[in-house]
Amino acid sequence: MNTRLTRTLASITLGLAVLNGLVFIGTGVTHALDDGTVCVQTGFWANASLEHDLPIGEGVKASSSATRLCQDSPSAGQRAAGLGGELPWLLFGSLALLLFSRLLKAVVLQGPFTDAVSRRLSVLGWFVTVGTPLAGLVVGWSQSWLVGSMAPIVASGPTVSGPQVLVLAGLAAVIMGKIMREGVRMREDLEGTI
Repeated sequence: MNTRLTRTLASITLGLAVLNGLVFIGTGVTHALDDGTVCVQTGFWANASLEHDLPIGEGVKASSSATRLCQDSPSAGQRAAGLGGELPWLLFGSLALLLFSRLLKAVVLQGPFTDAVSRRLSVLGWFVTVGTPLAGLVVGWSQSWLVGSMAPIVASGPTVSGPQVLVLAGLAAVIMGKIMREGVRMREDLEGTI
């Protein structure tokens, strides 16, 4: 096994996790301190032909295609919903990269077929499996609420956004972790009988 490559990948992954974490913190701080415009994308009017004024709230500007709404002086709730559309995926990405970096570090220190590696693979898998729809739900709810606050006539329930196919990758990692754990147990039993 090429431990040098794995060690390099672990370092790069850890660096990306830290960088993503800094972007998460920076985005949160700059948006919290910023008193500018909050915008949201919507597909509600995408296929409609709008001949008259759009049914939007006070102080809201719509793009010419009416798929982007912007509030010039947003409320605290609108500002928080605007953050809810960005921060969950940044946090999810940072934590997933951190867990992956720890997995690679365990591979370098103990080898690939150990109990620690199988446990860390399972933890990463469960995090991706549960975290993907959770982050997608927070983002979808935030965007739905923000659109509803800018265009009160638009009544849509929360949606789940983002790459939900990651749930399958997470489940695959959980299954592989369980398979590896059984393989480790069988190897230990074999070593004990010899």
